[in-house]
Amino acid sequence: MKRLLLALLTLLVIHQVDAQLTITGRITDTDGLTLFGVNVAEKGTSHGTVTDLDGAYSINVANADATLVFSYVGYETKEIKVNGNTTIDVIMNEGINLGEVQVVGTRSYRRSSTETPVAVDVIDIADLSASSGKAEINQILQYAAPSFNATKQSGSDGADHIDPASLRGLGPDQTLVLINGKRRHQSSLVNVFGTRGRGNSGTDLNALPASAIDRIEILRDGSSAQYGSDAIAGVMNIVLKDQTDGLTGGVTYGMYSTSVGDGYEAQAGDVLYNIEGTNRLDSVDKSFDGNTIKLDLNYGLPIGENGGFVNFTTEYLSKERTLRPGWSWRKGYGSAAIDGFNFMVNSAIPLAANTELYAFGGRNFRDTDANAFSRESFADGDNRSVPSLYPNGFTPHITSSITDVSASVGIRHTMNNGWVADFSNTYGKNYFHYYIKGTNNASMKEASPTDFDAGGHSLSQNVTGLDFTKYFEEIASGFNLAYGLEYRTENFEIFSGEVASYAQYDNNGLPITDPVSQQPATDTNGDQLPGGAQGFPGYSPANVVDRGRTNIGLYVDGELNITDPFLVDAALRFENYSDFGSTFNWKIASRYTLSDKLTVRGSFSTGFRAPSLAQIHYNLIFNNFVAGESLPSLLSSNTSTVTRAFGIGPLQEETSVNGSLGFTLTLGAFTATIDGYSISVKDRIILTDNFDASGLGLGVDVAQFFANGVDTKTQGIDIVLGYRKAFNKSVFTASLAGNLNDLTIEKIHNGDLNPFTFFGPFSQAYLEAAAPDYKFSLGLGYSINKFDFGVNLTQFSKVIIQDFQWVDTPATTQAEADALYAVATDTYDAALVMDLTAGYSITDRLKVTIGASNLFNKYPTPQFDGWTDQGGFNDSVQMGSDGAYYFGRIGFRF
Repeated sequence: MKRLLLALLTLLVIHQVDAQLTITGRITDTDGLTLFGVNVAEKGTSHGTVTDLDGAYSINVANADATLVFSYVGYETKEIKVNGNTTIDVIMNEGINLGEVQVVGTRSYRRSSTETPVAVDVIDIADLSASSGKAEINQILQYAAPSFNATKQSGSDGADHIDPASLRGLGPDQTLVLINGKRRHQSSLVNVFGTRGRGNSGTDLNALPASAIDRIEILRDGSSAQYGSDAIAGVMNIVLKDQTDGLTGGVTYGMYSTSVGDGYEAQAGDVLYNIEGTNRLDSVDKSFDGNTIKLDLNYGLPIGENGGFVNFTTEYLSKERTLRPGWSWRKGYGSAAIDGFNFMVNSAIPLAANTELYAFGGRNFRDTDANAFSRESFADGDNRSVPSLYPNGFTPHITSSITDVSASVGIRHTMNNGWVADFSNTYGKNYFHYYIKGTNNASMKEASPTDFDAGGHSLSQNVTGLDFTKYFEEIASGFNLAYGLEYRTENFEIFSGEVASYAQYDNNGLPITDPVSQQPATDTNGDQLPGGAQGFPGYSPANVVDRGRTNIGLYVDGELNITDPFLVDAALRFENYSDFGSTFNWKIASRYTLSDKLTVRGSFSTGFRAPSLAQIHYNLIFNNFVAGESLPSLLSSNTSTVTRAFGIGPLQEETSVNGSLGFTLTLGAFTATIDGYSISVKDRIILTDNFDASGLGLGVDVAQFFANGVDTKTQGIDIVLGYRKAFNKSVFTASLAGNLNDLTIEKIHNGDLNPFTFFGPFSQAYLEAAAPDYKFSLGLGYSINKFDFGVNLTQFSKVIIQDFQWVDTPATTQAEADALYAVATDTYDAALVMDLTAGYSITDRLKVTIGASNLFNKYPTPQFDGWTDQGGFNDSVQMGSDGAYYFGRIGFRF
């Protein structure tokens, strides 16, 4: 097999090719106006670029016979053969291409991302994935989009398996995600333990294969009036590939350094695990771990002679877990292992001259494996361990099987009077099933299994939409009118696990069903043995949920060019939910072009986010550490009588007021966009801290609830600067992207409840840490002939969070809180991270890339007191806790 692969690679290397050519040019419309953001690609490859604000582009092609493809929203696609030319200027004609997707933030097919009155980033995910070696979308965007934040979690139960991500420091569920302009379903997971986004459910971006994506458009502005619930922070529109020329793909292999630096044990004063790759939980000394292999394939072909296409993507990802420094109670600190397989398809077929049928969708499956907190041995005083099964204690594995499926189909028809009608139906479902391994149910003693089916949850969504849009050239300098309706159904389920995963057993080995006549099993010291699977207790029949709701939305959206330079956009939207009522939102935005170099823009809007079904109905009984003890805890559903008994009412929608003001500037090869924003959110849904519930007769000692708990105000500035210069045979690019952000908790709605128990400093710090003060990224790129080089510097701001002492000894008064502030505040200093890549095109069909992320192996500032919430030497903030990542990639096309 190795000889065959070597022979194939040799044939590719010696393939006869001409020297690469650098093609430059400028792209304009029929009026001579330059076009920014035009996609320029070498046909039959995944190699491409986009024009700058001056309409200029530069691209290296394999040989003089290459063909360039120019595509742009609202314009007809053009294909031009190079024929040895080094300068190719293009004039593009207006028109709508088959399968075309509107740019996010506008309902007009004639509007580009730079012509919208609000900030829209366009990110080439496929190119970034190939050049950076990063395997998942969240990790790519973490360094590509300054206001986007996502890091892998550890010791956070479900959040170890689905990374919570946020935009502008708001919640994971306050950013709406679209695929080809259609609403994507969210994850069924609600983040509960030790993670950013506590109490939220977001969209799992990592369920999408990066190699299937043409671009990601990030609308950095509130857009509930245009798109409905969740669009408080903004909207991400993921546009799938539509290429039709053969097979492209790649193989990426990478690994993380286990080096963390000297002096850990001396400063911690304890026996530590996973230091410098030694004394590891897996008993194998390693210099590198987290070994990652990714295989991606994309194949497209035309359908018929009138522009139809189908594009397939498949992606396989396997990543081993990482292990980083931790104490005896957290031997498995590190990121989870993943084995996943992705399939995605995108297609459009002409049915008639003015009618097309489009369809897209896919399936993602992942097996994940994360380490829970360790259990000491019974001999060391921990009765959670069964001595005959784990004489030396154990570290449970929280594993999961996660499946995401989605399918969208629609018909788009252009009528004789110019109206474009789009009728579509989109279905999506997330299925999350827990399996707890390498553990025990202590109350079953020697009869305990070591693997448990713990049950899980699912969320499904179906959206049927009908949209109409028309562009009126004769009104002023152009007017686009759009209106439509959307009907959505959602269903949330919790399904139970096997009895042994959740039950407590008596001394006769029977699950306790009658607490009056059955006594819990005890150990040899007479102490009660805990029930349920250690690490994560299973869902019981009492937790089972099967609840749904419906929603109908109506909108109207108008964009008026009063004059060519002056655009005004207004939108209205009404929505009615079957479970909490109606909401009405509006938005007004404007853009004015002062000159061919300077444009100003701004917007003002109201927004909302409906409480998710998971936030309304999620419930679980589990063991939680409170005040130094492992206590039976209840996470009560919002609909339960227990919740009402504490004075917490039914969840209502979050509401927001958004404002933004900014400008774009073009000075030759230099471009700049700067946008300021203010987002006020009332009644944000939070997960409370722990209340005493020992007197309720429920068999639990503490309880938590979802509540409309806080009002926040977020203000900041987004800065994007770019420079691109083409020389004779080379291209130099430079970019600086940054976000300055400030989140303030303006009010806590604790009612008559103790504010420190309702939403104390520990939880407040997690909310604020999701909105770092700043993040800046400087990117430099240089390509010449067959070589390309890139360096990226990312500066993370200081992060301050409160550690687990707030949970171990909860404060109930300001005096107690002041004492804790002095000892329980963890500060992670500002840090600079460097990424470096280098690529070489061996032939026009084969390219090799090597590089490193976090080249100098930076970690968040170590905390040596043993109180971090996730149990390691640092929490997963800033660049995360895995360290330097080194990779190599072979890209190919046939």
